[in-house]
Amino acid sequence: MLATLNVTFPFFALVLCGYLAARRGLLPLAAIPGMNSFVLFFALPCMLYRFGASTPIAQLLDPSVAMSYLFCALVMVALVVSVTRRGRIGWNDASFGALVGAFPNTGFMGVPLLVALLGPQAAGPAIVTILVDMVITTSLCIGLSRLGPAVADAAQAEMDVVQTSAAQAAKNALKGVAANPMPWAILSGALVSAYQLHLPAPVAATVGLLADSASPVALFTIGAVLARSNMLAASGHAPAVRWSEVLPVAGIKLFVHPLWVFAVGHTLRALGVPLDSFALTVMVLVAALPSASNVSMLAERFGADNGRIARIILVSTAVAFLSFSGAVAWMAAPR
Repeated sequence: MLATLNVTFPFFALVLCGYLAARRGLLPLAAIPGMNSFVLFFALPCMLYRFGASTPIAQLLDPSVAMSYLFCALVMVALVVSVTRRGRIGWNDASFGALVGAFPNTGFMGVPLLVALLGPQAAGPAIVTILVDMVITTSLCIGLSRLGPAVADAAQAEMDVVQTSAAQAAKNALKGVAANPMPWAILSGALVSAYQLHLPAPVAATVGLLADSASPVALFTIGAVLARSNMLAASGHAPAVRWSEVLPVAGIKLFVHPLWVFAVGHTLRALGVPLDSFALTVMVLVAALPSASNVSMLAERFGADNGRIARIILVSTAVAFLSFSGAVAWMAAPR
């Protein structure tokens, strides 16, 4: 456990540094979007490209990992929606709560952390989960978030409008995925891996510099984004958030999600599905990560209760310092 904490502590410490820098005004809130843009459009794509290019193509195209992780993600979305869609929480807030409960922070935190813990071979399964969550889980939850009008009016005409709205939302979500540089970086790396290509030395060195900066800057930015979301929510510009609407989702993300992936993975292996044991370990640890910080920005864009989403991300990130380390120790224990 102590050896695991020696690896995980610096990652969470950088998140804390970013949080404190924003809270104390050392980092202006106006600078956070610029840092986010640097990570999203420059550093993180280079890191994912480098991992993709150095990973055997078979690991990046593993259908057993993709389908089993997708099944688990869909069940998690259904579970969180069923648990939270009551009282004042309608489809919009329940859907983004489901996304924050099913979408781990794999890109900004998970890939570098898992590679540090398990070695470079952990990148392949982790990248597969990123693609599943960005393309399918996110699109599904955005589509579900547009079902709200059906609750107020059960007329068939309204249902048709709702279906059109949901379809349009899913289409817009896919457009957003297409504009996201991360899937294209992964695809570029996969093509380089498949055809054994090599970048010119100066270009490779530039990509390497950007890739090396991705992990520390991304982790610092996560903390700053959490602080900004928490500060804006507490400033009176958002409805009061009840802890009863936060803690269950954070608990589902940190504990139910990895346990469910573990159970499904071992069941599939017992049924003869060719799911590699190491890949399953990576999948379980991905599920044990805290909630993805970018869900807060999506919730704000689609008019959901961003104060609630920000607090779920904050709680899951704080608790994950111990819970994720415990998950690593649990998965490493002999069976």
